[in-house]
Amino acid sequence: MGRVLAIDYGQKRCGIAVTDILKISANGLPTQSTPKLLDFLKEYCASEDVECIIVGYPRTLSGEDSDSMRYIRPFMGRLRKAFPEKRIEMSDERFTSSIAHREMIAGGFTRSQRREKGRADEMAAVIILTDWLQAHC
Repeated sequence: MGRVLAIDYGQKRCGIAVTDILKISANGLPTQSTPKLLDFLKEYCASEDVECIIVGYPRTLSGEDSDSMRYIRPFMGRLRKAFPEKRIEMSDERFTSSIAHREMIAGGFTRSQRREKGRADEMAAVIILTDWLQAHC
């Protein structure tokens, strides 16, 4: 039984979250710069049993693909090539950034802590993964 890993893909950096082995909870991993993401994933998957990778699917309010998909589509191709044996899915990520900011405020993060982009990206990945877990487990 493997873990599920989620990615909040961005042009500069990517938030990452992973489940525990029982797929009960989602926990953030260190945010990675986008150019180093694939190397990080290869290293992580070599040391941990990851059965599925979820990538946030950015859509507009009307359900259309957002402009970010022009960066995500090529990444998805590289991801599938690097991990042909793993299940790779996309999951709707609408509102995850705004939810992440609200959660940081509720969690008592200071204004300067909330401005740290890596924190919001990590939290967005946790939200993507939590939503996926609720829908699939």
